[in-house]
Amino acid sequence: MVMRIDDLARQAGEWLRGTGPENDIVMSSRIRLARNLAGKPFLTVASHKTRAELEAQIHKALDQVNIGAGRMYISLKETTPVDRQFLMERHLISRDLLNAEGDRGVAIAKEETVAIMVNEEDHLRLQVLRSGLQLRETWKEIDRIDDELSARLPIAFHPQFGHLTACPTNAGTGMRISVLLHLPALVITRQIDKVFQALSRISFSVRGLYGEGTQASGNFYQISNQATLGKSEEQLINELSNVVPEIVKFERHCREKLGSEQKGALEDRVMRACGTLRYARSISTEETMELLSAIRLGSHMALLPDIPSRTINELFVSTQPGHLQKHEGRALSPQERDLARAGFIRGKLGEKH
Repeated sequence: MVMRIDDLARQAGEWLRGTGPENDIVMSSRIRLARNLAGKPFLTVASHKTRAELEAQIHKALDQVNIGAGRMYISLKETTPVDRQFLMERHLISRDLLNAEGDRGVAIAKEETVAIMVNEEDHLRLQVLRSGLQLRETWKEIDRIDDELSARLPIAFHPQFGHLTACPTNAGTGMRISVLLHLPALVITRQIDKVFQALSRISFSVRGLYGEGTQASGNFYQISNQATLGKSEEQLINELSNVVPEIVKFERHCREKLGSEQKGALEDRVMRACGTLRYARSISTEETMELLSAIRLGSHMALLPDIPSRTINELFVSTQPGHLQKHEGRALSPQERDLARAGFIRGKLGEKH
């Protein structure tokens, strides 16, 4: 059976299920590889005809690559703005691909662990996304896919500079590794700036839930490498693999401190958030993210045993504007989205689990 975008709206991606290691703090692990075809101009100077030829050539090659069961290819030129917003919120396409024009597409595996973007900033952006802290497993999968694609497409590579990319900062490995962390206790105890400063000193970047150009929301932070040139893929993975457990340890320490020294205030924060989400009639995206952050913390600290963490994880994404409009089957004004969001949350948190 051929999958469609509507089929994705009826399921949750693997990364939202909370099944991976350290999933109480680490929402997901992601690796992206930037690749370009040899002998073809970068997209910054490519004509519309060249863009169309690139998509056709890459799409044909992708049909021969194993990216997982239930695969689908979406021509983004033919999709609606709501569908593109939906895919971006799902972390299946980037903001650059969302806002781009002309021939472009994305190949997606059913479990949403693999997404291969065509004609984004580079000709190809390969992505593997997994629940929890699974950097090495994620690398193993994307390395296999990269090898299969390289056997079918002429990839631009220089002996000295490595993989050639549209943006020089991505040259070399072309690799961006990111881990999405939920760090509410570090924020509440005002320790988060210490983490940012330490990461900056060792050349890691910190971004929001949807990556570059987005602010932190719901106490979610993406930690990723800045350098791609001059280091091997293994070195880059080792560096982030060494850093993330220390952040996880610090967040756990702060959670324990909150539980022992500010238990009453913590319970009040969690229960107020739960009450607002269960009974609100209109609620914004920003307020929803902050309240969901509180009940996710409460769920993992055994303060809300009746709400599964998977339900909370899914709500972070399913209450975003594109998802709400997809659920309603029509475009919604901001006020209509706030009303629909509140109703959707009430339905989810009112269910018997």
